[in-house]
Amino acid sequence: MAYRELLRRWHRAVLAADAGDWDAALDAFCGIEDPPARICFDVGCVQLRAGRLREALRAFDKTLTKDNSLAVGYFQRGFVYLQLEMYEEALSDYHMAFSHLRKNPFIDYKQLGLRHILYAWEVLYSTAAVQCRLQQWQEARATLEKAVVWRPEGRSAMLALALERVQNHLFLEPMQVPLGEFFRPRKKEVEQLDSKDFLGKPKVISSIIPNDEYIGFEPLRPQKQGFYEPSADAVRDRESGYHRVLSHYYPEGGEKLAVKASSLVFVLARGADGWATAIHDGQKLQIPTSLLEPASKVDKLKISDGIPLPPAQVPPSRLHVKQTPESPGGGNVSANDSESQVDFEIPLTHREAPSSMDRPAVLRVRCECALVVRAGEVPSVPALRALLREHLVQQAERGRLSYRHLDGKELGAVSGEEDLGKMWQQLTDGRITLCCQDSDSHSGRSILYRMLAQHSYTAQGPGDLEFSKGDVLDVLSEVNEDWLEGHCNGKTGIFPKCFATQTSCAAFP
Repeated sequence: MAYRELLRRWHRAVLAADAGDWDAALDAFCGIEDPPARICFDVGCVQLRAGRLREALRAFDKTLTKDNSLAVGYFQRGFVYLQLEMYEEALSDYHMAFSHLRKNPFIDYKQLGLRHILYAWEVLYSTAAVQCRLQQWQEARATLEKAVVWRPEGRSAMLALALERVQNHLFLEPMQVPLGEFFRPRKKEVEQLDSKDFLGKPKVISSIIPNDEYIGFEPLRPQKQGFYEPSADAVRDRESGYHRVLSHYYPEGGEKLAVKASSLVFVLARGADGWATAIHDGQKLQIPTSLLEPASKVDKLKISDGIPLPPAQVPPSRLHVKQTPESPGGGNVSANDSESQVDFEIPLTHREAPSSMDRPAVLRVRCECALVVRAGEVPSVPALRALLREHLVQQAERGRLSYRHLDGKELGAVSGEEDLGKMWQQLTDGRITLCCQDSDSHSGRSILYRMLAQHSYTAQGPGDLEFSKGDVLDVLSEVNEDWLEGHCNGKTGIFPKCFATQTSCAAFP
């Protein structure tokens, strides 16, 4: 049995004994498995109070079996033996009680839970009482004279009267533990049986989430994209959740809490009176349940209130064909930009290739360029080819050369013979791609505004602009509501709008 449960039953039994309900006390004691010596002593005292001498004798026998050094146990069992007229056994127990006092004038059992002090003279007095019943008058007188030596102050008169009774061959009444005294559990341990709430119940002061009346603790769980939905344990009934308002509703005396038709509210609870407690626009209000219908999954995706979540790390649907953006002021536009790439496959001779190559290598050159034409002046195909040819020749002379490492994560610049040697080490199946990029790929184009990258973006295609979290992006044009064209770290390309936020910098002309 757990010690906590033992204390609980022990305390309940002692309380019943104090009230004089012996049967209830014994029932509580009997519910304790393998009771210790002190509890067995208590059972013997209760049986003695109830007048059941034989049951009390068995209880004290069990007490001394568990603790054969308990002087008060021998003292109390000697009293029971005397009541049963078993004088020889009583005399033996009193002798054992005196020997276990170990020449001490008394033993205080208060530390063990019994509010009683067993004195040596009391044991000797009871011993003399048994000797009187055995007609051992001389031995009884000698025992009482010995008790006088151990007597405390103020007890001389009582012992003198006892000597006089023995002189007249009159019996003495034995002593016992005072009625109503039991071994009791410690007060501090009893007080700790019932758990206490030292902190009290929490109270919601302010909340930005709909279930602001929830006072428990919710476990961590994945958040859904676009809105916050409490767990099932966070609401008070099954009908809680998001609902759509069917018609306009104007609460009495609160125009600011007016709810328009088709608005979405979060219902905390529905009352039996036809009214529901709901959250709308950060305010709690009462609204008739007849104006509410459960929100669909499509409605939930449109909810913008609640805890803001970061954008999904998956870009929106890409365009099949890149649209040519219009200039906001009718100025210059790009007929071809950093997404436009021209691939050249240039076979290399064995002499030009590294000595480790035993066959020709293919160098694929990708050039990205930007051509500026006047709005409304669309060149013909031959003129466009001429512009490309002229621009590509200039770019080949002054453009930045770079290649991508085998791990695909970093670009290596080619600015000298040493860099060129490193590039040839990146050959894969006899092929390598060289990028030739204009030193200012958005030269001649206006910057609409700047944005700050909130999340890193890895290019999903050849025309994408790759950047890291915290980079500043120059927005050159708005492709559509999901994609923007921008410039960052010397590169130009398109990127998802949801991965960046506009900075406080003003727009550029």
